[in-house]
Amino acid sequence: MELTGITKRFPGVVANHDIHLTVREGTVHALVGENGAGKSTLMKILYGMQKPDEGTIVVDGEQVSFSSPADAIARGIGMVHQHFMLADNLTVLENVVLGSEKLYGIGGGARKKIKEISDRYGLGVRPDTLVEDLGVADRQRVEILKVLYRGARHLILDEPTAVLVPQEVDALFANLRELKSEGISVIFISHKLGEVLSVADDITVIRRGTTVGTAVPAETTSRQLAEMMVGSELPTPETAGSTVTDQPVVTVENLTVYAGGGASLGVEAEPVGPGSLVEAPGVVKKALDDVTFTIHAGEVMGIAGVEGNGQTELIDALIGTKNADSGTIAFLGEDITPWPTRRRRESGIGYIPEDRHRQGLLLEAPSGRTASSATSPRPPTPRASGSTPRARRPTPAGSSRSTTSAPPASTSPPPPSPAATSRS
Repeated sequence: MELTGITKRFPGVVANHDIHLTVREGTVHALVGENGAGKSTLMKILYGMQKPDEGTIVVDGEQVSFSSPADAIARGIGMVHQHFMLADNLTVLENVVLGSEKLYGIGGGARKKIKEISDRYGLGVRPDTLVEDLGVADRQRVEILKVLYRGARHLILDEPTAVLVPQEVDALFANLRELKSEGISVIFISHKLGEVLSVADDITVIRRGTTVGTAVPAETTSRQLAEMMVGSELPTPETAGSTVTDQPVVTVENLTVYAGGGASLGVEAEPVGPGSLVEAPGVVKKALDDVTFTIHAGEVMGIAGVEGNGQTELIDALIGTKNADSGTIAFLGEDITPWPTRRRRESGIGYIPEDRHRQGLLLEAPSGRTASSATSPRPPTPRASGSTPRARRPTPAGSSRSTTSAPPASTSPPPPSPAATSRS
């Protein structure tokens, strides 16, 4: 696959200028560059979402021109977007076959093909699972399977590791090695240069809308790549002293939260078997069991673990979108365990969700409205008699998880919090 002299102009800006990119069959080709360098525009051109103003695209030795993603798919090109394109209320099978029902039908034939692809590339996809019940890594595997189901031989992955923990990244790279062994070529877009060097066979660097060079991973360092991306030598970071103090900011003691989202039933769940995550009928499982820790002013505390081991429930309990069944949560010495989400936000606790599209943004509203919805949680004061009442502000996506009438906290309120939590 070869792109030559690709140029794309928008009013007032040249997004791509004379870009050259050659991707060898059966390789992972990394495309790196700063935000706004033109990577996404280039991939949208390759996937038929945008038409280039100049330049040519050659796929499998033949020059092509795409008017839509359907044209690109017909030529064996598939794209997994950074923000997944899945319907939460449908099963994996239904999402995969949607729009491609003529390929293998919607029943047994489709199920057989999905299982065949899943087993062949080690994706571990379960066809009958609702997408809304899947974690981020599983959703990504469904997206990869979806494009392979449509016959893709050239795969575009846009920031595929941005929302994955290290264990999930390792699993993704194992999947990519399986794809390479079958002759599938992969364009890998990422800002994580260490990952780029570990998984890529070839690297192309884009800066300010044009290609500035290529690199061989075995002969290149992360620092050299970064300097190619920014066009100058990187400054040497200064070593600063520790900022951690003795002042407790967040204190969690004996916190217990039961799975299921409701109040505790007062029953201690016992595991069905060694390592089992499935509960017996009528038994409530503990998502958090007697968790205790303290975060001090000036300290960043990391929370590590494989997805599904209580990290989400812990953050939900801290911000107030899930009730604590027992134990206490204190902020600056005050017990906030019974506080609603709104009061916690107003006290100085901020929350950036793992999935900003589903839980943190008003996608169809102006950015100013999204920002004000986080910093102005209280309803507006009614105007004087005779004036036109102000329309009620819509509730942001994801607010159904909140235990209060306030929108979920997606960004920090004006008062800066002296501590932060980070989930890996």
